[in-house]
Amino acid sequence: METDLNDYTVIKEGEAEILMHKKNQVFFNKAQVNNRDMSIAVLRAFISKRKQEHEAMLSKRARSSGKVVEKDVSGVSKEGTPNENGEDNGKTNGEEHAQDGPKEAAKTTYEPVRRELKPPRVLEALSASGLRALRYAREVEGIGQVVALDNDPASVEACQRNIKFNGLMSSSKVESHLTDARVHMLTNPKEFDVVDLDPYGAPSIFLDSAVQSVADGGLLMCTATDMAVLCGANGEVCYSKYGSYPLKGKYCHEMALRILLASIESHANRYKRYIVPVLSVQIDFYVRVFVRVYTSASAMKNTPLKLSYVYQCIGCDSFHLQSVGRSLPKHNSVRYQAGVGPVVPQDCTHCGKKYNMGGPIWSAPMHDQEWVTSILNGVKSMKDRYPAYDKICSMLTTISEELPDVPLFLSLHSLAATLKCTSPSAVMFRSAVINAKYRVSGSHVNPLGIKTDAPMEIIWDIMRCWVKNHPVKAQSPDHPGSVILFKEPSHQADFSRQVGSLSKAQVKKVARFLPNPEKHWGPKVRAGRQITSKHVSLIGHEAVNGHLNGHNEGAEVEGKEGDNIEDEPEMKRQKITEDST
Repeated sequence: METDLNDYTVIKEGEAEILMHKKNQVFFNKAQVNNRDMSIAVLRAFISKRKQEHEAMLSKRARSSGKVVEKDVSGVSKEGTPNENGEDNGKTNGEEHAQDGPKEAAKTTYEPVRRELKPPRVLEALSASGLRALRYAREVEGIGQVVALDNDPASVEACQRNIKFNGLMSSSKVESHLTDARVHMLTNPKEFDVVDLDPYGAPSIFLDSAVQSVADGGLLMCTATDMAVLCGANGEVCYSKYGSYPLKGKYCHEMALRILLASIESHANRYKRYIVPVLSVQIDFYVRVFVRVYTSASAMKNTPLKLSYVYQCIGCDSFHLQSVGRSLPKHNSVRYQAGVGPVVPQDCTHCGKKYNMGGPIWSAPMHDQEWVTSILNGVKSMKDRYPAYDKICSMLTTISEELPDVPLFLSLHSLAATLKCTSPSAVMFRSAVINAKYRVSGSHVNPLGIKTDAPMEIIWDIMRCWVKNHPVKAQSPDHPGSVILFKEPSHQADFSRQVGSLSKAQVKKVARFLPNPEKHWGPKVRAGRQITSKHVSLIGHEAVNGHLNGHNEGAEVEGKEGDNIEDEPEMKRQKITEDST
């Protein structure tokens, strides 16, 4: 069936091109270019790492087999040596020559079979237009077959059309199927080296089948866009989907990442598997995690040590973590027990208010710094091949400087708001933490976020010392800030500037938090939904008016409504001006 290009718009991203119908039939969001670029960067690093691990395994086998061969040969030569009486241990020359055969056989027997590493198979479980699968096939060197799935006939038709549109190479590497991704993953256990989940909304219904379809040591890439749920707007819904209760703290976006990681780990544990995160990012309006999946019944027992509950004070920014489990040495083994708690009293020791409890969340490192450095170097070496180079480079730079073993973070402005004082600069606050002999770093989630291993007692002592030099107005005695300031600091803060108060990126003036490249850079309308005036906040006035006018040319009323949409901000500005006058 021929395609009329007049009905389509050609969209180019990276080395792939797709045809998008002018109607909202198949979902596409330009803002996800950051997601796709980051995924390609991680996929390239994974292929390189996978090759290194394979070569290391072969060399290890070769060394071990060499030791066996050497031991066998030494035993044979010992038997063939003359004894003290000058005899040859009962072996004639013919028998000695006969020993050459077993020697050669031993070498052949113990020599490792050098198996070629097959290119990684990739599964894109929810392909829509197929742009992601096409970019993987065209841009990632050494990649194998890319399987694109969708249960929407219009999406599969669009994907197959785009595969043909991108030429013979794409047709040979990418295949599209109309099927339920969950069924396909369940019927193909451990078949794919890479599984990519990027649904519209929550990925929770796909996690159980996804962790089963990934090969040992494979890579699972997962996106969650239901940030309102993950960040605490609907805690009961989050618990039903992910098995964790979120809290409304300044760290809510990082907590969303850790809830998603804990949920994936929980699904993996049911099949004696566990995950190792290599990169976890919060980008724009969603979170994205990259984890490797392994099978080990013994290593799976460490999962409770990687999970924690969070106690968040409702009056101040104090939070504390309580591990779900603990391990104790027992002779030559390890004994696992429940975590000891509670780690906090009923009332906050700083402001006297109650605690909210959330979790469990993933409290182990959510990045592998070696991977992050490798990915960042790879991105910099191929700058021209990433459309969103500036964004992902700035994000990876910030992640590379995070403290990997410190869960969640504090907000400097929120600390100051609790005490009703002016906020110290980030440099001064970080210097005070460093002078107190603790570590401190920023967070890629929030420009004002501060990660530190300093206890909350030290944090509030630093703020008390700051307020002594910058007095505040008296507040109600019951106010949390008043209760905190009523106590004298047990630690005298030193605000003298330290070299480590600025990150390497800040010293080099490398951009770390970039603004959105255009207006309405965010989530878009779900495919198949009719675009109406209520979608102005998502796609803007011009797009809504163009869509309404294009589909309702003969309707004057709707045309006027479109004009009213465009003129509404101007009318509001006029009204505000009149009121102020």
